Amino acid sequence: MSYEKVLQAGKIVIGTKQTIRALKEGKVTEVIVAEDADLPIIEKVTAAANEANVPVTKVDSMKKLGKACKIQVGAAAVAILR
Repeated sequence: MSYEKVLQAGKIVIGTKQTIRALKEGKVTEVIVAEDADLPIIEKVTAAANEANVPVTKVDSMKKLGKACKIQVGAAAVAILR
């Protein structure tokens, strides 16, 4: 389900640093995190999302999340922008 959200989203930001930056700027409606990413990365993104009161959805695979973003590599975190 969440992979489809990424595919249908108008604007997204891919990657941990960019996701956290967009959260701090208040531009994010939802964050999607891959459960197979490194735990410190997941925790950092989840903490930033909780601070910004943005819902976090977890998906099972970085590889599938990357594919949904139309990139050739896995993605640990993706932010859907307003």
